[in-house]
Amino acid sequence: MPTFANSERIFQTAMQLLPGGVNSPVRAWGAVGLSPRVIARGEGARLYDVDGNSYLDYVGSWGPLILGHAHPRVVAAVQEAAARGTSFGAPTPGEVELAQVLLGAVPGLEMVRLVSSGTEACMSALRLARGATGRGRVIKFDGCYHGHADSFLVAAGSGVLTHAIPGSPGVPPEIAELTLSLPYNDLDAVARALKTYSGEVAAIFVEPVAGNMGVVPPKPGFLEGLRRLCDQEGVILVFDEVITGFRVAWGGAQSLYGIKPDLTCLGKIIGGGLPVGAYGGKRELMARMAPSGPVYQAGTLSGNPVAVAAGLATLETLVEPDSYDELEEKGAWLARELAAAAARQGAGVTINRVGSMLTVFCTKAPVTNLEEAKGSDLRQFQTFFQGMLAEGVYLPCSQFEAWFVSTAHRQEDLEYTVAAAERVWSRMAGK
Repeated sequence: MPTFANSERIFQTAMQLLPGGVNSPVRAWGAVGLSPRVIARGEGARLYDVDGNSYLDYVGSWGPLILGHAHPRVVAAVQEAAARGTSFGAPTPGEVELAQVLLGAVPGLEMVRLVSSGTEACMSALRLARGATGRGRVIKFDGCYHGHADSFLVAAGSGVLTHAIPGSPGVPPEIAELTLSLPYNDLDAVARALKTYSGEVAAIFVEPVAGNMGVVPPKPGFLEGLRRLCDQEGVILVFDEVITGFRVAWGGAQSLYGIKPDLTCLGKIIGGGLPVGAYGGKRELMARMAPSGPVYQAGTLSGNPVAVAAGLATLETLVEPDSYDELEEKGAWLARELAAAAARQGAGVTINRVGSMLTVFCTKAPVTNLEEAKGSDLRQFQTFFQGMLAEGVYLPCSQFEAWFVSTAHRQEDLEYTVAAAERVWSRMAGK
């Protein structure tokens, strides 16, 4: 039988040192009734904990590791960059090269600025939108998570949703009141809000494929409608592609769906597993950022040379022929075969997928927004999570997160995952 004594010992120490024993709430396993496994290393599609247990990993550091753990090309790039120096606080060739790659790939980018996280990217894009329009209000969507900046912790997804935190203490009501949170995929609600607050809304932020209430694709016409309404009302459309950027397609969801936003936020994959974010868009908007313009944002580690090297190595690998065809095929096969296995065992689930990201919702009903996602049976999810972990499959520890498939997942890994899920569903059904 596997042992978890080292994980438990380290986590108990962490509980005395870190709030909740973790450095990010999404790493806490309270929602699944367990203490988290403490990870020692990763290789390819596998994680290894401090007790030596091995797991097939579908978390992928919450999305960045599209090539899997410790990809040789990324490791070599990081080692070479670190040997030259880890930070300079000055311009480097690598940050210019990464910017060129991003602008060449993402349709909505004419100019970009690198930062250190997705939260920082979204926070900065909102400041730019407010500075450019002279307006204060922002529209977001229930269950979408744009980082932990004050303006976005209203009906947020990810850890806020998993741990049932209603907004957050520490966010002044005056700030929260400027955020309008609407049902995802409800274009009529957006039109009504823009009419009610005509001339007051600076920006609409949207995950073009929601990933922080579980995977929820946009309904046909939803993104196109947002683009049209923003054009009509002089509102800046911001795509938060921190998850979807270079995940669902080369160039992100805006490339996949053919909708060009005014501003785009990126992160995760463009750092190859190291801390990187970016925001960018129309040249006339980005020219308002200091030192070109009056909207201020700065960061000592922005464009960090080691992180940039990891991102470049990742993107240079992804751009090779067939990478996205392979990811699409793997994601489609896994979702289809999981659905078939669930049907054979009478498990009431709905599976949403876009590209190599998917969620198995513990509900028979379709999931197109937050309220429908919250209809999932969380007790059933807890049992499923624990069963899959016992089978050696490491899933997101929340019903409201995405699974991520990487190029490192082999066909036999996917087949094992489906077989494991069918065994778990069979046990859950008492068969």
